[in-house]
Amino acid sequence: MKSIERRFNKVQIKNPYYSPIICFNLAVEEQGFSGQIIARWFNKLVDKDDYASSDKKDILLFLYGITKHSEDNQK
Repeated sequence: MKSIERRFNKVQIKNPYYSPIICFNLAVEEQGFSGQIIARWFNKLVDKDDYASSDKKDILLFLYGITKHSEDNQK
């Protein structure tokens, strides 16, 4: 699924001073991507030096939460 990569690149171009993690957050926010897709593209797009490896699980859990549509969170 290239849409995450395309959205990530657009965010990076519009906001050159944002970190890759912030750009990725904005790319997946409220888009309804599955956890597997988010994890796969996170590993491809965000450099491992941008976060502590011990924090990766927490970061991915946060991303899973923000990718849900706001309607899903209200139910």
